[in-house]
Amino acid sequence: MQTSFYNYDGLTVATFAGFSNYVNVFADSNLRAALGHSLLLLVFYAALPVCIGLLLAGAMSRIRIYGLTVFRALLFLPQILSSVVVAVAWRGMLASDGPVNWLLRHIGLGAFATSWLGNFNTALPSIGLIGTWVEYGLCMVLFLAGIVTIDRSLYEAARLDGAGPVREFFAITLPALRPQVSIALILTITFALRNFDLIWNTTRGGPGTSTTVPSLYVYLDAFQNRQLGQASALAVVLTIIILIVVAIVQVAVREPSAHPRRTRSLRRIQRDGSAR
Repeated sequence: MQTSFYNYDGLTVATFAGFSNYVNVFADSNLRAALGHSLLLLVFYAALPVCIGLLLAGAMSRIRIYGLTVFRALLFLPQILSSVVVAVAWRGMLASDGPVNWLLRHIGLGAFATSWLGNFNTALPSIGLIGTWVEYGLCMVLFLAGIVTIDRSLYEAARLDGAGPVREFFAITLPALRPQVSIALILTITFALRNFDLIWNTTRGGPGTSTTVPSLYVYLDAFQNRQLGQASALAVVLTIIILIVVAIVQVAVREPSAHPRRTRSLRRIQRDGSAR
């Protein structure tokens, strides 16, 4: 953090710069645009994986699937793969002559075929969907672990009251998974805001600056432009943003006792189950 208050290139003597590096962070339009890209990626890296993970976990808890262990392992596989391997594989799949465009052409949707990572309009959403593919397995495993701990008598009481699968999910499963949802959001949001290797190995911030993110500018300033003070200031700002977002998530996804109206149905079902 101390370096962020100096102009320093790593070789010559550092000179005190005060808050000028921080002023440059907020004054630079490219950095503001990069921050906007990161906020958009939160939808793909956090919101979608959590929703998909909840859907898969809820379905697996109700449907008997043969070979469930292998199936879960395959769904979790993207999470344990190296980011470089994921980036290189998807870069080939999304190329102009890649499998994705080949499939679109063979099912009559050739008009939608494009260079997904080379198009200004599709590059950022394409990277976002890659992030969704990587992160949903982690969310699914967290939610499956949480579902196992739920008292099955609650579901029996809900069924006796005439509740269907959707009502059971929103009245019992989702409130009980609040701690796991909080952890999943914190992990995925942190990954989204500090994401570097996936973007660097797919588009390097291009085309133009359409996929740049703050962590990419930290790398460029530190190792290419040799502006270590500027890179340190941006890294500090990015860290503060991550901490603020995580704090907001923890407040928003707090324990059911802090949201009595949202847990009224769960408490009623618990009382009915105890009575029976």
